[in-house]
Amino acid sequence: MKDKIPYYAVIFTSTQTDDTEGYSKIAEKMETLARQQEGFIGIESARNTIGITISYWESLDAIKNWKANTEHLFAQQKGREQWYNWYNVKICKVEREYEFLRPRSLKL
Repeated sequence: MKDKIPYYAVIFTSTQTDDTEGYSKIAEKMETLARQQEGFIGIESARNTIGITISYWESLDAIKNWKANTEHLFAQQKGREQWYNWYNVKICKVEREYEFLRPRSLKL
């Protein structure tokens, strides 16, 4: 994503209810749909007690269009009605990025 700087990150943090029936299927569908949206760059996700999904976008307009997508609106409603006890959304501008990768020869 370094070649896209600056870009935007939407950080979705959540806790789920005990009723997650259908969640995995819709989450997979939303990821597939997001990847088809203009301005989409990538996505990372992890879930334990708290779930964190970070999607990356080229612009604020791309984020706005994704939020307004009809199928995504349905998933948002379903999440509020059934799957989430709490969620928080943060939209951040990424201006710098770096990473570390352990060389294979130094693997412990």
